[in-house]
Amino acid sequence: MPIKIEKSLPAVEILRKENIFVMDSDRAIHQDIRPMKILILNLMPQKIVTETQLLRLLANTPLQLEVEFLHMASHESKNTHSDHLEQFYKTFDQVKYDYFDGLIVTGAPVENLPFEAVDYWEELTQVFEWSKTHVYSTLHICWGAQAGLYARYKVQKYSMDRKLSGVYCQEVTHPTSPLMRGFDDQFRSPHSRYTEVKAEDIAHLEQLEILSQGNEVGLAILASKDLREVYSFGHLEYDRDTLAKEYERDCLAGKHPHVPENYFKQDDPTTRPALSWNLPAAQFFTNWINYAVYQETPYDWETYEESALSASL
Repeated sequence: MPIKIEKSLPAVEILRKENIFVMDSDRAIHQDIRPMKILILNLMPQKIVTETQLLRLLANTPLQLEVEFLHMASHESKNTHSDHLEQFYKTFDQVKYDYFDGLIVTGAPVENLPFEAVDYWEELTQVFEWSKTHVYSTLHICWGAQAGLYARYKVQKYSMDRKLSGVYCQEVTHPTSPLMRGFDDQFRSPHSRYTEVKAEDIAHLEQLEILSQGNEVGLAILASKDLREVYSFGHLEYDRDTLAKEYERDCLAGKHPHVPENYFKQDDPTTRPALSWNLPAAQFFTNWINYAVYQETPYDWETYEESALSASL
């Protein structure tokens, strides 16, 4: 599939070696079609890793996607070189007058902090508010999902007894949702978090529907009925070894983590982890792009805004 991105982005060479079709900006300008504009707000510390994970999954659609990356200007990244951010990322001030068909808000390793204690919280809430009028569908992932629900609806997050880390079975609870098309009744997904959102706290929000949940993970995927808001508390974008690397990191930090569940053979962290979520990951991101973005987003944002304004008068 043609993803339009800067050809010097490190992820480009990685994806091409995986036989994934990536179209650089030079070639894309010769195609006479309107690409879907996707903005990725990358809050993860290892930004290049997350870029590659998300681009790999977005590559499953035949549509042309024009992908841009956003970072929080109010936060200093300690794990990604400033040259990378300056070359490939924009700040909110640089995009706030633009319109995007889709927005992805990643997770972030800040979930043990109160939302308001996160150093970029004020800037993030500005992005959420802006997205209501400048983005057609927003996909929130893990902490990004918790943050989105809190910013929009004041839904709280709760600390769990221990970190939820592993690959867990989830049930499809709303099989008629376009986002769940092509899914089996059950599917597996990685989760890695210390906090959760409870079903009873969103029960009164009639515009939201529970699409997936599980015994161990609780709420897994939510969406608004118009698919303009999507909340996924798992990490379908994770690579085979992402949980293993997180486990090793936590061990080195002296956190004494438990071995990720349902992940290593016989729970032996010296073995190669099994990859058991590749198909649902591809299906979910394809469904989001197709049903929540492509088939619904306005072709001309300026005309769409003018008609929306006239309807409100």
